[in-house]
Amino acid sequence: MPYKEATARLQELIHRQGQMTTVLHPPSASLARVMEAAGAEAGFVGTSGVVGSYTGMEDVGTATLNECVQIAGWIARSVRFPVMLDGDTGHGGIMAVRRMIEDCIREGIAGVRIDDQPIEGKRGTGTAGMEVQSLDVVLTRYRAAVDCKKELDPDFVVMAQCYVAEAANGGFEESLVRMKAYKEVADVDWVQLTAPRSVDEVKRARAAVDGPFSIMQGYMHPPLTNDELLALGINLAWMPQPTHAVTYAALYDFVKDYMERGTGAWTDFQEQHKENPYISGALKIGGAQVAKQRELEEKYLSQDSLEKYQRSTGRDSS
Repeated sequence: MPYKEATARLQELIHRQGQMTTVLHPPSASLARVMEAAGAEAGFVGTSGVVGSYTGMEDVGTATLNECVQIAGWIARSVRFPVMLDGDTGHGGIMAVRRMIEDCIREGIAGVRIDDQPIEGKRGTGTAGMEVQSLDVVLTRYRAAVDCKKELDPDFVVMAQCYVAEAANGGFEESLVRMKAYKEVADVDWVQLTAPRSVDEVKRARAAVDGPFSIMQGYMHPPLTNDELLALGINLAWMPQPTHAVTYAALYDFVKDYMERGTGAWTDFQEQHKENPYISGALKIGGAQVAKQRELEEKYLSQDSLEKYQRSTGRDSS
């Protein structure tokens, strides 16, 4: 998706009222296309869940900016819905943050989430030992990101991830102060609170922040439904994990069955899922570039060279 279309669409989605916008992890470019076919509207390339799926590294500050941007760019350019990047702590100081925004825009990424942890000791959401950086340092990150995006593409979305409520050196009351500053001082587009423990905390957090706002529901049992979130004035559902859980569970079950029964497992799977468009052949992943390759070969190659299409007709994959 061209970046200006992607950023404009993401701005539209985060400001859309009365209808939920759900943000999901696209585990890979091909799976992002499956998600698109099923109606997904927005994606987030997390450092752990998505980048880690390619690199095998966990969310402990070891994935580089280049790795994260490259993977997110592959995914963003493969689909027509906007894709955001997990920018972690910004990967450095002011100039590193500016470079991250520039690289994201160049790669077709629609927005970036930047958190308020220290670079040293960076860890994934919900990990023990979580700390946050000083307000001055964090506001510098956000202001640098916002100023850069205003210069290059005002629609590019900068999201502030507030870890203060679950940090060893923070707390819920402090998170309200922090989130208000992230929005009003740094002028970020979107604020997200990591760890509300109750509906009352969600209400107080929502009241503290103007504009697009979301929560992570790791401590909400059961999680709030879309209708409950909308009733609280929240139109953004942050749900990155389910796409991984579904993929892992389905793949584990199938491989385990295949190792026990061989090709019978695959035959049974095809029969059980014969109405699924990817099994029936009604939908396919890819094929456009293969068709383009043949079109260009027919344009460029000699007639003798093109005889390969008569000698090797390929398999019928319909």
